[in-house]
Amino acid sequence: MEKPPVSVPPSGSGALKQPRLPRWAPAGLALLAAGVGAGTGLAFGLDSRIQWGLIAAIVYVVATYAVTTAVEGKRQAKDRLATSLIWVSFLVALLPLASLIWETIARGTKVLDVYFLTHSMSGVITLQPGGGIYHAIIGTVEQVGIATLIAAPIGLLTAIYLVEYGRGKLAAAVTFFVDVMTGIPSIVAGLFVLSFWIIILDFGYSGFAGAMALAILMMPIVVRSTEEMLKLVPNELREASLALGVPKWRTILKVVLPTAIGGITTGVMLAVARIAGETAPILLLVFGAQSINNNPFEGAQSSLPYYVYEQWANGNEASYDRAWAAALVLIAFVMILNMVARGIARWKAPKTGR
Repeated sequence: MEKPPVSVPPSGSGALKQPRLPRWAPAGLALLAAGVGAGTGLAFGLDSRIQWGLIAAIVYVVATYAVTTAVEGKRQAKDRLATSLIWVSFLVALLPLASLIWETIARGTKVLDVYFLTHSMSGVITLQPGGGIYHAIIGTVEQVGIATLIAAPIGLLTAIYLVEYGRGKLAAAVTFFVDVMTGIPSIVAGLFVLSFWIIILDFGYSGFAGAMALAILMMPIVVRSTEEMLKLVPNELREASLALGVPKWRTILKVVLPTAIGGITTGVMLAVARIAGETAPILLLVFGAQSINNNPFEGAQSSLPYYVYEQWANGNEASYDRAWAAALVLIAFVMILNMVARGIARWKAPKTGR
């Protein structure tokens, strides 16, 4: 007796499909979670909007997992759970930064104008409005510039030694001390320069003293970033140059450095942005000044970080406004340096043909 033929469902439109949530489901769940967070905050009298946001984040994660499990199954629910946790973590990390920038802009724009940028605090009573940050801008530019002139060549040459020549115990010792210097507090660098330059050698407080401390903080960053960029240069380029009889020093100068110059410049600019906001060494070594001092090698100077600290320590409304405005200028200065670094990296990046 022959068996009846078994009908196989077609693999096309007749096959069973796993139900899926609509595309608007994540946005709808986010709105629902926001409503639940706000409602819970109002119901329990929670004044902090941060608490509302945390409640909404928890509700969103739990609701996403529950709804996805009911509709798409546990396997897809785990995937959506991981995705929602990533987004929530991103927003939680972004919230303090956005709040900081918003608060600085809102308070810093009260007195930020052309007069504020082109005048110093000389002859200005701290309890009254007026004055500016011109002397602090000059001090910051000169101190950071001198620190860069000191740290960038030393850091570059150290990185070249570690990558191209360093072997044995000396290279291991240099690498170890570079790692140690990367983690030292900025106040330690300031104390070292204070004890050696001012106390032992009997030099006075000056912008140059602060620049030396900033250079100590900048050097390991330049070494590390330059070292990584030099390691990315293919060894085939070095071998081809050496095979043509070119000396090693000339190979480094004409082949290796031009290939990695984009990344090296970016690392230096990021190191400059790192030291531009340092306050502790400036407090110990530059000593602060209310008037303009264009000579970084003689006499006390000011800087933007020191100016912010000084004005906030005065403890009155006019000084608070000046401190917020100076903080806004400092943030803009660091952001400009980061944008310049990114622009240089893109400009020097290798062009790929289509």
